[in-house]
This record gives sequence, structure tokens and C-alpha cells, in this order.
Amino acid sequence: MTPLRILVLSASAGTGHTRAAEALRSCASAQQSGIDATHLDALQYVTPLLRFVYTDAYIFLVRHAPALWRHFYRTTNIARRDGFGHRIRRWAERLNSKSLLAEIARQQPDLIICTHFLPAELLSRQRAAGNAVCPIWVQVTDFDLHQMWVQEHMAGYFSPNDEVAFRMREQGIAADQVFVTGIPIMPAFAEPLDRAICAGELGISPDRATLLLLGGGAGFGSVDEIAECLLKLNENFQIIALAGKDEALLAALHQLSINYPGRLVAKGYTGQIERLMACADLVVTKPGGLTTAESLAMGMPMIVIAPIPGQEEQNANFLLEQGVAMKAFDMATLTYRVSHLLAHHARLAAMRAKARALARPDAAQRALGIALQKAAQ
Repeated sequence: MTPLRILVLSASAGTGHTRAAEALRSCASAQQSGIDATHLDALQYVTPLLRFVYTDAYIFLVRHAPALWRHFYRTTNIARRDGFGHRIRRWAERLNSKSLLAEIARQQPDLIICTHFLPAELLSRQRAAGNAVCPIWVQVTDFDLHQMWVQEHMAGYFSPNDEVAFRMREQGIAADQVFVTGIPIMPAFAEPLDRAICAGELGISPDRATLLLLGGGAGFGSVDEIAECLLKLNENFQIIALAGKDEALLAALHQLSINYPGRLVAKGYTGQIERLMACADLVVTKPGGLTTAESLAMGMPMIVIAPIPGQEEQNANFLLEQGVAMKAFDMATLTYRVSHLLAHHARLAAMRAKARALARPDAAQRALGIALQKAAQ
């Protein structure tokens, strides 16, 4: 029997889209032997110019000109879809994406799920021209909806929550094409983890208040600078600080840990962030869609910092409104709120309960199940 070929398309403009796609691919591969799932990063199949726009230029703007990025995000969201700016953008994207479309055609998928709007928009035009016949689904990866996510000729949409689903319908998507599934995360976040075992792996005490520090940003400095400032509080908590793939930052954190023995654990890149979360009482993080979805699945109260204008600001607003996070505007605010939450166990417990209530750890399974069911009809 020929396996069902599922193609998951992401874009490495940030890590969230690719992590969501990998969660869907992993879930599909674990489903049954009759599925052949592949994940492609769309930006690996476009011209260097378009890749530069979606990666380097984007990162430069959010880091060095956030006000300009905020303006771009808002104006493109309210601009007419058939306006001159969007027409020029779509023309340029088509011109620079021929290799991507050729690779999709070569894959001959039976079903496509897009975790970024770029491949969804390109495929929408292909379907309109009769050149792409398999069903195409769109998975939104933030608690916000920019109009670029909304495309014609899609089989359906997977929404992170009820509000985004409502906004989808308001933008003209048929109600029977909108499904509230959550943001796809890896299956490991749904598995029960023993705090004592995970803490033992890190060499820290499972009984001591623990802060997980996942990132820095404008107004706060780097992760090592934030960690040092928090450690100066001289309160009875320990910090797990994540350096990712930044070797220089990891070295700086290791050096800092020497000055604060027993209070700081530095970690580089890990594919098991859930095991770090299992040790923690509170996470300090930028409010990316995937990181916040993972934190909710682990019942993690959050202090969000340095949101990227646009989608991350909306993520932060959602978390604050739901009572699962506080927001810090600068280091002084962060140090106060860390001390406050770690000293008020009842409030921290209430935030944890609300986080668990919002969590959708089975989002990937639910989205995939709907897509497969519709494909079988």
C-alpha cells in the first residue's frame, strides 16, 4: 500500500515556525506505517535575496529598528490585499521562489501543512492556477493573526485559540474551515516528568526555588548580564540559564557560575527543554509563540521580556490577560517581579494552574488528525 505523503512547510524566519513544523512531522511519523512525512524549510529553496529579506533583514530590524518593524507589521496588516504594496511583494516572492515550487511538485505530496504564511501564499496562487491539487492547511504559530496568514484556496486553518479563530472567521474564512487546536509542540511536553530526576541530571536541588532563564533582549542585555543581576539579589533561588548555540555566551555563563557556586547552571543548545522546565518554578523568556506554548504545557508561570513588536507583543498581551505571566520592562522591574513571585507561593501556584488550563500539549496530534480525517473523506 502506497503511504500517504505529508509535506510540512516552514520558514526559518525565527525558530518557532520550524519547531512547529518539526512537531507536526514527528507526530505524523509516529502515527502509523502508512504515512511518509517530510519537513522542508521553504527558505532553503528560494533565492539568496529572498532568504536575506526573511532572515537577516528581519533580524536586523527587530534588533536595531523595532519601531520601524512595528510600523511595517501594522501597515501590512491593514493594507488592502490587492493594494500596490502587497502586489509588488507577491510578485517578488513568486519570482524568487521557483525552486521551492519545483521541489514541492517533485515531492508529490498528498497533503501539505504550512507553518508559515510564505509557502501558503505561494501555494494559494498555484491552486488558483490549477497547478497544485492536494489539500493545503495553514497552522498559525502565534496568538495573533496577521492578514498574510489568510489565503484563498486553503483546505482549512488550525488556530492557537478561540479568539484567533474568531478573527479568522471575521476575515472571511468559512467557519467549517477553522479548527482550534493550539500551537504544535513536541510530544515530550505532554509526558509526565519527575522534577527530582530532572534536577539530578543537572546537579541542582529539586527542593530549591528555581528560575529558568531563556533569553535576553533590548533593555535587559544578554543572558549572562541578566543572570548576574538576578544572582546579586542574594535570595535563596537557583538559576538555569540557556545559552543556545552561542559558545561565547555559554563560556561567560560558566565563568559567572564560578562566582556564584551552587546557584547557576549554564546549558548550551538542548533538544530537551522540557526537562529544564520540569525543574523550574518560573521562566523568564521572550514571548515567542512556540516557547509560550511549551511553557503553558509544562504549567510554567512566566515573566516575559523584550517582545518583538507585532506578533510577540500580542503573545505577551494574551498571556498577561490570561493571568499566566507578568511583563518586565527593564532590569529593575524584572528583579522586583522575580523576587515578588518567588516570595508569594500562592500567586505562583495560581499562575501555574491557569497555565495548565490553557495548555494544548496535544495540538500537533489534533491538527494532524483533522487533516487526515478530511483527506480520507
